[in-house]
Amino acid sequence: MIKPKEKACKGTGNAKGYGCGKLTYHRVYGLGKMCCYSNWLLTSEAGRIKMHKAIFKAAAPRLDMDKQISSEKKTKDLETLKKQVMNICHKYIRLRDKGLPCISCGAKWNDQFQAGHFFKADKYSELKYYEFNISGQCRVCNLHKDGNHNEYSLKLPSKIGKKEFETVVKMAAESKKSAFKWDRQELKALYIYYRDKIKTL
Repeated sequence: MIKPKEKACKGTGNAKGYGCGKLTYHRVYGLGKMCCYSNWLLTSEAGRIKMHKAIFKAAAPRLDMDKQISSEKKTKDLETLKKQVMNICHKYIRLRDKGLPCISCGAKWNDQFQAGHFFKADKYSELKYYEFNISGQCRVCNLHKDGNHNEYSLKLPSKIGKKEFETVVKMAAESKKSAFKWDRQELKALYIYYRDKIKTL
């Protein structure tokens, strides 16, 4: 390996006018790395610009990672909020319909009853937390008979009223056409809505 030639610390280009004249093997912009280069970085305008660019370049991957983590955290927060709304919504439905028979098969109420959707929650996002689309339903109908939809459709209009049933059907038709997505404010408002509804039961 060829050893670098010793030269005087004397600034060139952006570092012109800086330098102590000391002989050194390692130079940047003609300045000795061990004597004047760091001083030029800290005290000159050109040096500070170079240093800030280097810092930003080094930090860029970390900034991108932070943005990704922040985005993932928001997604997780949104999913957590959806679960919270679902839990309190279903709690309200079970309390509201306590003592009533299964909406589909008419089985006698018990504490294993679930909140069964008329229009499925995974296909009709806009109706996922809509109280008139959800009723107390036995585990057999909800889990093993895919909601027992035919019987459900016969009983629901008389339970919620014809006008409200037509509203549910209309909402389902519109929901199927659009790519509806819940946002945080809507979910927070729903959580408060069902929390307050539970207090009035």
